[in-house]
Amino acid sequence: MRAIIQRVSEASVRVDGEVVGAIGDGLLVLLGIEDADAAEDVRWLSTKMINLRIFNDDEGVMNVSVKDKQGDILLVSQFTLHASTKKGNRPSYIRASKPPHAIPLYEMMAEQLGLDLGKPVQTGRFGADMKVALLNDGPVTIFIDTQNKE
Repeated sequence: MRAIIQRVSEASVRVDGEVVGAIGDGLLVLLGIEDADAAEDVRWLSTKMINLRIFNDDEGVMNVSVKDKQGDILLVSQFTLHASTKKGNRPSYIRASKPPHAIPLYEMMAEQLGLDLGKPVQTGRFGADMKVALLNDGPVTIFIDTQNKE
């Protein structure tokens, strides 16, 4: 599972011109799922994201988590996080899971994040052509890969 985590002042997702998810201060999470991912990855990654201390405290030091801040989360599926650009100029997405495997894990992640955060998270629409708007705060952007925990 790969996640791009962005600290945002606001973010939203539109599908066919309709806003399907929107948040204020919090995290925009772009999530890519591969066949090696399982429920264990969902639990580990949710805990990690909820507790990342990437928001400023009163002294301007990144020492506050989204949970501490009572911020929001917008979760968006993004299979292109598993793009391979090793050969040629057209990325291969062979590592990205197909919907029968990816959708349940995506839904599990949305539910787990909501449980860990203590409130529901906003989501995009799996498999849709989404227009994502965000105001990155900082900018702060973190990349996490559950298959290569660093």
